[in-house]
Amino acid sequence: MRMIKVNVIDSNDGHSFSKPTATGDPALVLIDLKTVKTCIVGFLLIVLTASALQARQVYSGSDGIEVDISDKTRIVSIGSAVTETIFALGAEDYLIAVDESSTYPTGAERLPKVSFTRNLSAEGVLSFAPSLILASGAAGPPTAIQQIRSTGTPMLLLNADESVDGALERIRELGDILNRENEALKVMSALQADLDRAERLRNSLSSRPKVLFIYARGPNNLTVAGNRTSAKAMIDLAGGVNAFNSFDGYKPLTAEAVVQANPDVILMMNSGVESVGGEQGVLRAPGISLTSAGENRRIYSMEGTYLLGFGPRLGQAVLDLMSKIHPQAEI
Repeated sequence: MRMIKVNVIDSNDGHSFSKPTATGDPALVLIDLKTVKTCIVGFLLIVLTASALQARQVYSGSDGIEVDISDKTRIVSIGSAVTETIFALGAEDYLIAVDESSTYPTGAERLPKVSFTRNLSAEGVLSFAPSLILASGAAGPPTAIQQIRSTGTPMLLLNADESVDGALERIRELGDILNRENEALKVMSALQADLDRAERLRNSLSSRPKVLFIYARGPNNLTVAGNRTSAKAMIDLAGGVNAFNSFDGYKPLTAEAVVQANPDVILMMNSGVESVGGEQGVLRAPGISLTSAGENRRIYSMEGTYLLGFGPRLGQAVLDLMSKIHPQAEI
């Protein structure tokens, strides 16, 4: 057993001294070197373990599943609002691929694509070897998500709430996840400022037009928006009244229902108008030409993810929609 001699330290003043023994020799404090090594190794293990735990970041998704988000070097973003927010926070350098709906800004449009949010291919997503997948809670199908997670690839689902609160919460969440908290506060502040302006304008309106939103995928595939839809939420925020409030979701467009509703305004996505052959195609849809909107040619369209995406540009989109359906207002 190897031993070492050390001086005794006075616990009162911290000074070292050698206390004589009865034989006149300085006092010896003998310490087992093996014990010293064991203590040092144990201490280092505690420090390293604490550092590892601190470095490992875990975040709870909208589905309640906790995901390790520590490695952000290769992110795949799924959902237009998620992708837009990542760019708005200045974290786009982490992105290696996005879904097909992520067309804004230009940088997102140029990135490789991994199919659509609700129709993911596990093989396609995994082919990019992502270190982390950040996806809208609306992503699917569930089997694809299960397949991705079964490989050990971290996939975090974010809230997909199509509301003002949902949009603000997504920005806050992504700010936390990407360590961009200050940037998130700035984006949220700008969004809230636009929404506050929209609210002041709404309060000054003397009337609210009835707005019919048509989701079109060709002249023979037309549906109209009811309650609990992003279209209805946008119409409300812009100071309009949704034409159909007797059902949730979307229902097929019928001439009888459209004529009875008699909307003042027809609202669509740009891609929807194109799919039916332009404005004339919209007017040929069942019942549209017999409504106030059809007679007055009040047919408006906006880019889909801008109008319905509830991303960081939500406030701007609301103001733009207000300027269309309230042409007399100073917006």
